[in-house]
Amino acid sequence: MGRLKLQTGINSIEEEEPEECDDACPSRTTLSCMINSEIGAVLAVMRRNVRWGSRYMSGDDHLEHSLIQSFKALRRQIFSWNHHQWQSINPTLYLQPFLDVIRSDETGAAITGVSLSSVYKILTLDVIDHNTVNVEDAIHLVVDAVTSCRFDVTDTSSEEVVLIKILQVLLACMKSKASVMLSNQHVCTIVNTCFRIVHQAGNKDHALVNGSSNLKQETGGLNNEYAFGSRKLENGSMSSEYDNQPQPTNFASNAASAVTVTMMDENTAIALTGKEGASYDVHLMTEPYGVPCMVEIFHFLCSLLNVIENTELGPRSNTIAFDEDVPLFALTLINSAIELGGPSIHHHPRLLSLIQDELFHNLMQFGLSMSPLILSMVCSIVLNLYHHLRTELKLQLEAFFSCVILRLAQSRYGASYQQQEVAMEALVDFCRQKTFMVDMYANFDSDITCSNVFEDLANLLSRSAFPVNCPLSAMHILALDGLIAVIQGMAERITNGSANSEYSPVNLEEYIPFWMVKCENYGDPNHWVTFTRRRKYIKRRLMIGADHFNRDPKKGLEFLQGTHLLPDKLDPQSVACFFRYTAGLDKNLVGDFLGNHDEFCVQVLHEFAGTFDFQDMNLDTALRLFLETFRLPGESQKIHRVLEAFSERYYEQSPHILANKDAALVLSYSMIMLNTDQHNVQVKKKMTEEDFIKNNRHINGGNDLPREFLSELYHSICKNEIRTTPEQGVGFPEMTPSRWIDLMHKSKKTAPFIVSGSKAYLDHDMFAIMSGPTIAAISVVFDHAEHEEVYQTCMDGFLAIAKISACHHLEDVLDDLVVSLCKFTTLLNPSLVEEPVLAFGDDMKARMATVTVFTIANRYGDYIRTGWRNILDCILRLHKLGLLPARVASDAADESELSAETVHGKPIVNSLSSAHMQSIGTPRRSSGLMGRFSQLLSLDTEEPRSQPTEQQLAAHQRTLQTIQKCHIDSIFTESKFLQAKSLEQLAKALIWAAGRPQKVNSTPEDEDTAVFCLELLIAITLNNRDRIGILWPGVYDHISNIVQSTVMPCALVEKAVFGLLRICQRLLPYKENIADELLRSLQLVLKLDARVADAYCEQITQEVSRLVKANASHIRSQLGWRTITSLLSITARHIEASEAGFDTLLFIMSDGAYSLPANYVLCVDTARQFAESRVGQAERSVRALDLMTGSVNCLSRWTSEAKETMEEEQMSKLSKDIGDMWLILGQGLRKVCLDQREEVRNHALLSLQKCLTGADDIYLPYGKWLDCFDLVIFTVLDDLLEISQGHSQKDYRNMEGTLILAVKLLSKVFLQSLPVLSQLTTFCKLWLGVLTRMEKYMKVKVRGKRSEKLQETVPDLLKNSLLSMKMRGILAQRSALGGDSLWELTWLHVNNISLSLQLEVFPEQDSEHLQHKQGESVGGLAPEEKVSVPSSGITSLEDTGFVG
Repeated sequence: MGRLKLQTGINSIEEEEPEECDDACPSRTTLSCMINSEIGAVLAVMRRNVRWGSRYMSGDDHLEHSLIQSFKALRRQIFSWNHHQWQSINPTLYLQPFLDVIRSDETGAAITGVSLSSVYKILTLDVIDHNTVNVEDAIHLVVDAVTSCRFDVTDTSSEEVVLIKILQVLLACMKSKASVMLSNQHVCTIVNTCFRIVHQAGNKDHALVNGSSNLKQETGGLNNEYAFGSRKLENGSMSSEYDNQPQPTNFASNAASAVTVTMMDENTAIALTGKEGASYDVHLMTEPYGVPCMVEIFHFLCSLLNVIENTELGPRSNTIAFDEDVPLFALTLINSAIELGGPSIHHHPRLLSLIQDELFHNLMQFGLSMSPLILSMVCSIVLNLYHHLRTELKLQLEAFFSCVILRLAQSRYGASYQQQEVAMEALVDFCRQKTFMVDMYANFDSDITCSNVFEDLANLLSRSAFPVNCPLSAMHILALDGLIAVIQGMAERITNGSANSEYSPVNLEEYIPFWMVKCENYGDPNHWVTFTRRRKYIKRRLMIGADHFNRDPKKGLEFLQGTHLLPDKLDPQSVACFFRYTAGLDKNLVGDFLGNHDEFCVQVLHEFAGTFDFQDMNLDTALRLFLETFRLPGESQKIHRVLEAFSERYYEQSPHILANKDAALVLSYSMIMLNTDQHNVQVKKKMTEEDFIKNNRHINGGNDLPREFLSELYHSICKNEIRTTPEQGVGFPEMTPSRWIDLMHKSKKTAPFIVSGSKAYLDHDMFAIMSGPTIAAISVVFDHAEHEEVYQTCMDGFLAIAKISACHHLEDVLDDLVVSLCKFTTLLNPSLVEEPVLAFGDDMKARMATVTVFTIANRYGDYIRTGWRNILDCILRLHKLGLLPARVASDAADESELSAETVHGKPIVNSLSSAHMQSIGTPRRSSGLMGRFSQLLSLDTEEPRSQPTEQQLAAHQRTLQTIQKCHIDSIFTESKFLQAKSLEQLAKALIWAAGRPQKVNSTPEDEDTAVFCLELLIAITLNNRDRIGILWPGVYDHISNIVQSTVMPCALVEKAVFGLLRICQRLLPYKENIADELLRSLQLVLKLDARVADAYCEQITQEVSRLVKANASHIRSQLGWRTITSLLSITARHIEASEAGFDTLLFIMSDGAYSLPANYVLCVDTARQFAESRVGQAERSVRALDLMTGSVNCLSRWTSEAKETMEEEQMSKLSKDIGDMWLILGQGLRKVCLDQREEVRNHALLSLQKCLTGADDIYLPYGKWLDCFDLVIFTVLDDLLEISQGHSQKDYRNMEGTLILAVKLLSKVFLQSLPVLSQLTTFCKLWLGVLTRMEKYMKVKVRGKRSEKLQETVPDLLKNSLLSMKMRGILAQRSALGGDSLWELTWLHVNNISLSLQLEVFPEQDSEHLQHKQGESVGGLAPEEKVSVPSSGITSLEDTGFVG
């Protein structure tokens, strides 16, 4: 409803008249002819009348009536005007004869009607405009004549014709170009005349309809005919005397649907002063019409509503005992006026004042009308006022909703069903205004002096939507529409954006007087949003404090002190304001507190009275308002204190008649006594008016109060009781006159109206209040609904709620919504029907709910928490029915990332997505929806089934379409976009849905569910590799429970194990920070029950192999490699898995590609286990030994790299570590040297020899060589010797060759390491160990006899050693007797092996001499220095030093 742009009178007419006006305008001659024909028409009608006809026919001109003479005179003149312009001719000359006929009371209805038609035609010929000579007098003359029209009534029909023609002429006056010359007084007269004609028509519907239409057109003409911009109008008012207008008996509702009263222009500035009752100056009313006449017309329309004041209404009767036509007529015109003129009323204070007070007060009264027509029109007017003037009607709007809408929309207040329905329709219309509820919340719910309008309206809608023990009705649907309109408004504001989407809770850090909290700028959201939230927080806390106060006043005040709403030290003003502005207080307790004689309580009482505004208020009205806020105590002393405080405040503000405050106190007491006397049923003899006046003599400073004043008080109290026991609680009170007066006082001081705008500033707060009841209401309606339109409305509401909850991060609300919706999917309850798929396809409600649930999950999953459990329940139900798409449990990374998993350029085949994944069977009857569909089409050969019906096929098709719309797979494939908290809850829900694994056999259905949930869990884990830290603890624990509780192979444990491997495969390249944790999880495989492990060992090994080949470069820690090598070690003993395991080890150790200091020892040990394993051919053991041998190169390489890059300290540490690895390698090979298989045993010795002799590039501390001999070489020689002597030849074939290799190993290693060994302080002991073992190998018996080959080999090897020692100067005779033990001990052992060796090594020395010296040397040793050489080794020898 826009505002018409006002033009000047001429321009307006030009816009309204057709463009071809110039062509249509008659020529001067034509105009003369037209007027002449009109004269002839009037005379012709008059001729037919006996009174006029006889005179006319007689020819006696002197007897002709003056009316006829004037027409004849005009006829003689009109053609003589042809040479003049019509605008220069005074219109009075050719209008006067017709107007005289209209004014004459001698003419009949027919003659008057023809004359009116003639005037109408002249006015519509467009010959009269504002430039015409004497146009002002002419147009005034027309109005005066028509409004005072008189004629003889001969019959009803002719009377109606005349009345209608009067209306037509008046309308033509307003639409004429000359209408700008009409004065304010004339316009008011026109409207008054139209109203009289309309209601004079009585039951004559035709005249009534046309008359009303003309009235609205005439008042509408006020917009188009008058230019306001250049004229300043003065203040004033024409006093109307419309109260005694005739009352109509009928009214057609379509009589006046619109009246265009947009008479105010933006540029018009009128300075209004004085009181409302002041009259406009007489000269102002005679000026061309403008705002003054419109004020008068509007005041007149409002006055038509004052009739209610003369009716008697019971407090709860809601009846209006008068004809509805008059108020309905006025309301209709007022509504139309506001529709078009509303925006401009701001600029005209007098009109605005009329609306604020008189109009709105009447609307409040008519709002309780039993007439649906009147109530509907009242609501329409208020809606328009809200649109255009809500900033000026803050408290009026609050009163309307509290005292009218909220009362009528509930049956408990005695409203009829029709009233409830109209009130609810009105409320829904308001709710459809996008900012209405926000305005209510910002201005009322957040204001401590106002009621919670938003909350009350939202609760009303929620309650009204609930069908309680009754079927769904139109009222329920209507309330639902209102709720959803509010919700959708919030959803739309989200799209518009918000200044601050993050909600910050309010907290009071220190005490601030809550009644003084102000906003710096009510037009700036940066100010008023924070202010509103703070004020709402205060209001809510005050309500809580009131609850505490009602239970214990002392604790209530202490609570408010604790929340900084009252100061730590109570002061009277703060407590008084708490009592004054807090709703819900127990008024009995407040009354007792205020009436208490305690000094503090008395101070509070006076501060409390000071919060009231009694300015220009009647005493009885002021007293009523004062006593409404608490219960007047019963004790006389308390009453006296209370009334004394009241009297002081009243006299302070309204001392007009009263001489002093004592007069006010005495009169107040007297009024209380009168009230008790008149309204107490126990008082039989009532006080008369004279008695009341007599009782109050000489109280006004010794003088009497005016009798009229006392009389008015008496009748007011007799008619309307002063309630000294006001109703408790926060209800929806009636709007009494005293309350309205108080409202008008407050409206002058209330805070400005906050215009909320289109952004979601307060929606978080509002939605938190109404979300719970709204979800419940929509759910109940959806449950009871039977029509698709209602279903869709509910679904739209659910989606809007979800959107708002997500935007404002209200996770609990979204969870509640999901829980409610899931109940309607019918998927949570096991269906008892034989074909649940068909039942689902036939249930539209279930299908719509299902689609909505998954739509919410996909759109707003970020903010779902516990609701995931219900969603998963639905998914599991669909899974059991075979209705899920095939890809639900797959992860999106399968296609996008699989191609990137390559090793040396070759793609790796992921068996988990092929063979192994396919092996996981489920007990489902079919694999998907199409499978279920094909089941329906299949025919059982044993029990032939009939073909499915068309209905069944259609049901299946609907089911298919529903599941496709759900996009269930997106929940999991798009889980990478979920917020962390939601993702964590989704994973927990999956684990919860899977159930805890049982060691005893579970049902196939339970296992199928567990497998499916595990698939989904693995899928979201793989999809969220960047957030694996969130998911991993729960996933690991779940898989661990499955692994440790399973004792037999089954699909669940298979999925768990291979899912775990798959996770590691896919995440290791991207998550090195948790690589150790991922790999450690693979230790779960080691905990598998033996039967389970055996069943899957080969496949596990293959997956470990793929994992290593794809991610070897990403495994860096010793912990990670320990897990891998532990798994590979197990495969060494498994026939089926060993090949794949060894292949993996080969991949790691070949050429040292992935050998690291971190995994060296582990890989060597694993290789040793493969070498020792007798599973498979000996060739693989040999290859394993080669791997161990080749690993020495890694040690050499690391040493070389360290020399180039490391500092000395680091180098030293690394050298020690490398030495340890080298020694461990030797020890590992030593163990394999004892293998029963000759080929392996001998190859191990050769490998050991290569490792020990190939360590030249390795920096080894001297001590490592000593450890090598002690722990490796000597040990292996001793063990082989023991084996050769103690075991059957069948177990160890050809030990002779092995012993030869062993002794060669000893000799070669000794010779190569001799330069280093000779530096050891324990070299002598080491050397003796070598000699001892050679001596033993000389004496060993193989197959019962000494080995010839050993007899030949050992001396040769020993000789080489001796020669090398001689050459290096290590073995030489150095001193006299007792000074060179190495020399003597050497030859002592050598001679036991071969006597000729000494001469062969030292041929230059005399044999006898040598023997002699040797004997002396040995004989000359001290007892404690004598050395025995035990066969077991050199551990008992003392250090003897060395020569070098």
